[in-house]
Amino acid sequence: MPVVPATTAAHKAAFLDLPRTLYRGDPHWVGPLDMELRALFDPRKNPHFSAGEAQWWVASTPKGQVVGRIAAFIYYPKAQKYIVPTGGIGFFECIEDYSVAEDLLSTAQAWLADRGMEAADACINFGENDRFWGVLIEGFDSPPSYGMPYNKPYYAEFLERYGFEVYFRQESRELDLREIPDRIVRIALRAAQREGVSFAHPDLAHLRKYALDFMQIYNDAWRFHEHFVPLTEERVLRLVEGLRPVLIEEMIFFAYVDGDPAGVILALPDLNQIFRPWRGKPNLWQLLTFLWRKRNKYAWYRHRGILTRARVMLMGVRPRYQRRGLESALAYLPIPSALKMGITHAELSWVGDFNPAMLAVLEATQARRSKVHATFRYYFSAEARARAMETRSIITRV
Repeated sequence: MPVVPATTAAHKAAFLDLPRTLYRGDPHWVGPLDMELRALFDPRKNPHFSAGEAQWWVASTPKGQVVGRIAAFIYYPKAQKYIVPTGGIGFFECIEDYSVAEDLLSTAQAWLADRGMEAADACINFGENDRFWGVLIEGFDSPPSYGMPYNKPYYAEFLERYGFEVYFRQESRELDLREIPDRIVRIALRAAQREGVSFAHPDLAHLRKYALDFMQIYNDAWRFHEHFVPLTEERVLRLVEGLRPVLIEEMIFFAYVDGDPAGVILALPDLNQIFRPWRGKPNLWQLLTFLWRKRNKYAWYRHRGILTRARVMLMGVRPRYQRRGLESALAYLPIPSALKMGITHAELSWVGDFNPAMLAVLEATQARRSKVHATFRYYFSAEARARAMETRSIITRV
């Protein structure tokens, strides 16, 4: 099966168009916006190119019918933190034919191996893990929330057949904001009354200040996770600037202890409720209409019951401030404002099985498990796998 780099305008268009053919008739598929995917592969817009590289391919039949696509990428600061240098594979789509999947995966593997990689994670993003991360393995009965992957059920089978194995699972839950357990409310209100504790929504006029607060919280709260790569000021400012057009400040909440950034919850409106009819390719009129209607925090959509959900992308509390009830406070205190805006549900996404503390928070909310994604890993040799397994065994024993 010919697999060619997507270097021409025609190949890039084919890469973007393929899912619209594959998911034709699927009532739950929501296409990621073409403009967002193009930006990911644009060195001028994706800061990961400053220390990384990427390539995308399409697979076609001899008659020219596009039947598959894939991308591979390396962000060297992260790849080289692993004992076994590990690149990424993502945006994989193909018809239900394993031979096509095998050709695509082999092409991506060869590209990564040529650049010194000995393993690959799939399916992931060339960027932060807030979007396009993981393979859906449970929860095909409802649309994805904004930024979350949706794929064919046979993709996990194809990856495992090639030799990939589950590296970790990511659980998402659906929460009815009108049914928060009383225990969460009590803990939240008690935590909010502690001396020195304060909370704030970000002021978009001073977004840089809150971006740096976010960086401080993130780099402290997540530093114990395996192969953690700290955010830099440049990366966090680019991340926040990228999110600015879709933010509602009432959906972001910071906790402070004596003025020190202590914790944060970051949620976005589930724009897939708006974007779903576009199939990833809005026309100019749709874009202009959206820009007009999103004024005043998406009031036009909220007042008509079109926008009723949020996606909680991230919540964390710095270790020194944990066990003070701040997790419950961050989870509950923004809810009354959200309900006044007509936001009645939230997807709590995604929490990896490597994070038992946050899984316990999910359990405490009594939210319904809605989706499970998996991040797969493939070692290019038995020796590389053995080296990685020995390292993980040592870490576990310690």
